Amino acid sequence: RAGGAAMEPERECRVLSIQSHVVRGYVGNKAATFPLQVLGFEVDTVNSVQFSNHTGYAHWKGQVLNSDELHELYEGLKLNKVNQYDYVLTGYTRDTSFLAMVVDIVQELKQQNSNLVYVCDPVMGDKWNGEGSMYVPKDLLPVYRDKVVPVADIITPNQFEAELLTGRKIHTEKEALEVMDMLHAMGPETVVITSSDLQAPLGNDYLIALGSHRKTKADGTKMTQRIRVESPKVDAVFVGTGDLFAAMLLAWTHKHPNNLKVACEKTVSAMQHVLQRTIKSAKAQAGEGNKPNSAQLELRMVQSKKDIENPEIIVKATVL
Repeated sequence: RAGGAAMEPERECRVLSIQSHVVRGYVGNKAATFPLQVLGFEVDTVNSVQFSNHTGYAHWKGQVLNSDELHELYEGLKLNKVNQYDYVLTGYTRDTSFLAMVVDIVQELKQQNSNLVYVCDPVMGDKWNGEGSMYVPKDLLPVYRDKVVPVADIITPNQFEAELLTGRKIHTEKEALEVMDMLHAMGPETVVITSSDLQAPLGNDYLIALGSHRKTKADGTKMTQRIRVESPKVDAVFVGTGDLFAAMLLAWTHKHPNNLKVACEKTVSAMQHVLQRTIKSAKAQAGEGNKPNSAQLELRMVQSKKDIENPEIIVKATVL
């Protein structure tokens, strides 16, 4: 762009985000909406649940939206002819019929707008001490694998979820790249494995994320850009980080459409700023020698507004 053109307002960009809502704290839509708005997106939220707080606390109360209720909300938008979106964003879901309804909605929205991009975090489980376990019902896996991933454009699984979706275990970076190729073959042109237990070249204090962007050039040939991102491990268990990551990745891939390297550097750097601020603040609140609790470890979202808007790049990506 020419220098002056930078001031032109970007075309209004609308995101339909179907995620959890919590009264207190930052997970799901509460973790995704603020960053997207700060970065200039119109965000329309469907709250798949409304809970008092995330389920890592000792207690939680609230309501769950079922697939009929999701359909009803979407019908309302449709009747007013405002069911036009540039992006759909989804995360943690526990119910197969709800997930199937999401797929129906995405397919219909893609008929409205063939350029719609569906960003899906296929939340199913994680590894603890090298052992993977699912924290959603097992019957969600075939729905993600056979219905959701094929209509997704950008997916952000962790290593365990990537293994589940492909049926292949990852022990090395080479195997991870092969798994990402398998995921591309299932549909999405952008795959980011958000965390892994692979050995980081920088050492054990770093966590490896891998990204792969496959685009078809005008002449029909396929190009794949692959990157590795090493970020410092933060010693705490946060909730909502995956939701924040997917939202910021949506924003930065939109702003850098053919540069996954820059998009990931900005996303991971912003992530680091938020986590560092959160852990510092949580430790101060907990006091010397005490482990911070769930309430104290809530992401410092509002306080990180400037970092989200314009992240100083503190994590660099390596092109593979």
